[in-house]
Amino acid sequence: MFADLPILSLTIWLPIIGGILVLASGDRAANATRWTALIVAILTFIVSLPLYSSFDPSTAEMQFVERSMWVSLFNIEYYLGIDGISMPLIILTTFITVFVIIAGWEVIQYKPSHYMAAFLIMEGVMVGVFSALDAMLFYVFWEAMLIPMFLIIGVWGGPNRVYATIKFFLYTFFGSVFMLVALIYMYFQSGSFDILAYHDLKLGMTEQVLIFIAFLLAFAVKVPMWPVHTWLPDAHVEAPTGGSVILAAIMLKIGGYGFLRFSLPITPDASNSLDWLIIAMSLIAVVYIGFVALVQQDMKKLIAYSSIAHMGFVTLGFFIVFMILGNQDASGGAILGLEGGMVQMVSHGFISAALFLCVGVLYDRVHSRDISSYGGVINTMPIFGGFMVFFAMANAGLPGTSGFVGEFMVILASFRADFWFAFLAATTLIIGAAYTLWMVKRVMFGTVANDNVAALEDINKREFLVLGSLALAVLVLGIWPAPLVEVMDESIANLLKHITVSKL
Repeated sequence: MFADLPILSLTIWLPIIGGILVLASGDRAANATRWTALIVAILTFIVSLPLYSSFDPSTAEMQFVERSMWVSLFNIEYYLGIDGISMPLIILTTFITVFVIIAGWEVIQYKPSHYMAAFLIMEGVMVGVFSALDAMLFYVFWEAMLIPMFLIIGVWGGPNRVYATIKFFLYTFFGSVFMLVALIYMYFQSGSFDILAYHDLKLGMTEQVLIFIAFLLAFAVKVPMWPVHTWLPDAHVEAPTGGSVILAAIMLKIGGYGFLRFSLPITPDASNSLDWLIIAMSLIAVVYIGFVALVQQDMKKLIAYSSIAHMGFVTLGFFIVFMILGNQDASGGAILGLEGGMVQMVSHGFISAALFLCVGVLYDRVHSRDISSYGGVINTMPIFGGFMVFFAMANAGLPGTSGFVGEFMVILASFRADFWFAFLAATTLIIGAAYTLWMVKRVMFGTVANDNVAALEDINKREFLVLGSLALAVLVLGIWPAPLVEVMDESIANLLKHITVSKL
């Protein structure tokens, strides 16, 4: 029914055009601007739902394809399509954006039209990244993401926002330049920018290694992986709540998506040869960054480091595949690792968004993110306290929540490769519980610490709607992950075929 409709174009351009209209409306009628932005975000989410409801999970072929010539001189196409890897990330993007708009409803008083417009445009561009099947179109959307996020942090951020925005821009742009060089090289080898054609492109080992490194520089910064992670805590601390939510819930996932769409299928031999490097970087992120999170005094910084550690699970799941395939009859373990990484990305999108929103709730009332400024919050905000404890437990990987599913799948897959990899990966369950629950204990429990905490009022209906919706998503995915895993099965199996075929 919906397969012949331009659903992807609508999902991309509806928020972008809506954002431009919101921007043009100005701030004279701020409340009307907010409602317009919310309606556009909700409509975009509704428009994106057929991508799931009409998705055919029995095939690995691209679906909802739209294809037309864009720049004929260079054979650049407006080429869109989704599979079981990209579709869940698009739904996650449209879902989270609705709550970002709601969360900024009362908090953002300075230029609310610009703020709402930036997030709507950002939404459309991110959907474009996940659905682009032309490499140059992908690159245009990839770079376009920088502009609204640069403005979000730079205009509505904290006192050191200029430093954070410049650092964020330079890190991301630096990596992207190398990716562009790799894409242009493959264009001259194949005659087109068709990403799927790149999957079948025969490349020598030297070519593959250089292209792999070019992609690694772009995607590792975006994830971000250790040691190119230092921009993220600064960006999170200075960003407004909505900016932190989008950064953690969506933008980090674009790096993981890039590994699946580009690095693994285009350069499988180089990926196999250099898997030890990515595994080492991932395990350092899981263990070392977990300990770094443990000593943080700023709640946002703690959650930011937590995101780096959890994304380490994602890249571990993706690259442990080659070691698993070295064992006989281990394709099931390889699929488990890839799907575990994907589930972890979606789960982390919900949990990290919720935790940053919880910090935003406290910051809006007390204007401090320091753990030492709080204590006994649950006495004055019992409903909010229940939500925050729940999300903290999910972040620590509590069984029954989405945080457990992806991590458990990756740990199981790691056992197929090497016991010590699984052992080191499993330590995140202990370290994650340590830093998350240590924060919650100091913020939420005990006696009321000061007059600011004593004066706190519990969450209102708007905040309850946002946190309640995310809690439901975390719980449903934790108890019943099958609807997510099933749509990925064929696409992951198809990806595995490309990984296991040498292109030398």
